[in-house]
Amino acid sequence: MSLPDLAGLTVAFDLDGTLVDSAPDLHRSINDLLAAENLPPASLDDVRRYVGQGARTLIVRAFAVHGIHPDEARLGLLTEEYLSIYASDIAAHTTIIPGVPDALTALAGSGAMLCVCTNKRTDLSVQLLDALELSPRFAAIVGADRAPNRKPHPDHFLAAIRAAKGDPARAVMIGDSINDVLSARAANAPVAIYAHGYTDTAPELLGADAVFGHYDELPDLAVRLAGLQPTPRT
Repeated sequence: MSLPDLAGLTVAFDLDGTLVDSAPDLHRSINDLLAAENLPPASLDDVRRYVGQGARTLIVRAFAVHGIHPDEARLGLLTEEYLSIYASDIAAHTTIIPGVPDALTALAGSGAMLCVCTNKRTDLSVQLLDALELSPRFAAIVGADRAPNRKPHPDHFLAAIRAAKGDPARAVMIGDSINDVLSARAANAPVAIYAHGYTDTAPELLGADAVFGHYDELPDLAVRLAGLQPTPRT
């Protein structure tokens, strides 16, 4: 199947666990922070479950395991320290999820506009995507700090679509967590979940319109979510 004309369609992507496997660098960074606080390290599996609501939530969850609940002032300091560690070598072990570049090429080549809608801070998102040479693929990169309200609020999804100069009525969300589903659902947009991302709930239980296991599936899936029909090959 080949794709129809997708001009006017905007596809918003989550970042961590959806476009990139950044858990190894997040794992490295949180463990450096824990070590500085004389606390045992977190496992990589734990970090994969903690990711999705930004750095502060990651820190809260990692510290709560040890019965530690920093107050807001202390949490702010820990967050800045963590982000400094992370930003110092942001893509040391991060990789692009297999199939992502080809899927982005197929969608953009058929006229779709692409953007990023992530709870990671915008400057860190741009830094990471720059390091992986993915930034030019996106018309807008909108972190939590650039949205009126972060995911799971619909404002974040809508802000990303509008920053890409897209129409929210012709937009779809691609993510890996409940926040992505809730944000898109509240904005009345269809949403698909990447099955191998970061979630502590089984992907098929998140309430998305579709779940996909490889990015080879995404271009035709995006077409179906948008209510269009792939064109048969001749």
